[in-house]
Amino acid sequence: MQVLIVEAKLENIPRVTDFVNDSLEALGCPMKVCMQIDIAIDEIMSNIVRYAYGENIGKAEIKVEVTEQPQSVVITFIDSGVPYDPLKAADPDITLSAEERQIGGLGVYMVKKSMDEVEYKYKDGQNILMITKSFGK
Repeated sequence: MQVLIVEAKLENIPRVTDFVNDSLEALGCPMKVCMQIDIAIDEIMSNIVRYAYGENIGKAEIKVEVTEQPQSVVITFIDSGVPYDPLKAADPDITLSAEERQIGGLGVYMVKKSMDEVEYKYKDGQNILMITKSFGK
């Protein structure tokens, strides 16, 4: 398992993305899967930055684990911010036009649809969000 701890700032999102991509590239992860994971990282980290700590700047811990059979990656995002389960939010009505739709929720919806598994728990004062994506042949 590889671990990265960064300040929860928008400018650190590329660093998190590079950290995860370095692991994926070494394993020969297909470009399409890497792109889906990059979008998920951007969305999850953006939410941590914007909502977890309010006006303060906290830390975000990112763990990358690769599993075999099937080959997949599990990425865990941990923050000590305000407890929030993004999986409890209602999915947006994507049949509505952009003008008719409520603001927010689309990014989490995209993460849920593009990953094989998305799990959340709050434990020991920490938000823990795990995403899993298979990429084995």
